[in-house]
Amino acid sequence: MKLSYSAQREAKTIILSLKGDLIGDEAGPKLVEIISDAIQEKVENCIIDLKEVRYISSSGIGVLITMLTKMRNVGGEVYLASPSEHVKKLLVITKLNNIFTVFDSLESARSTIK
Repeated sequence: MKLSYSAQREAKTIILSLKGDLIGDEAGPKLVEIISDAIQEKVENCIIDLKEVRYISSSGIGVLITMLTKMRNVGGEVYLASPSEHVKKLLVITKLNNIFTVFDSLESARSTIK
C-alpha cells in the first residue's frame, strides 16, 4: 500500500501522520525534506504518527533514522506515536525502541511534548 502522509505544525512541533507502508520509496525523500524545511522554520520536535502504518522496510527504517539524525543535529527530537503491534515488534527487534521515544498514542505524545 503506497504511503501517504500529512503534516501539521503546532507551535515548535511538526506532526507527521503516515498511512500505508513505509518502504523508503519516493515518499522517503519527501519526508526527509519536510524535516529539513521544518528545521529551517525553527521546529524543535517531530511526532510521527504511525497509527495507520502497516509495514516498515529496512529502507523505511533508514528514512526514520535520517529524520532523527537531522533533528538531533540541531538539538531537536523525533518521537514515534501509535505504532501497531507489528510495528512495535519491529522497533523492538531492531532496537529502535531504544533510540526513539515511543508513545502509545498521539495524544500522550502531544501532552508530554510541550
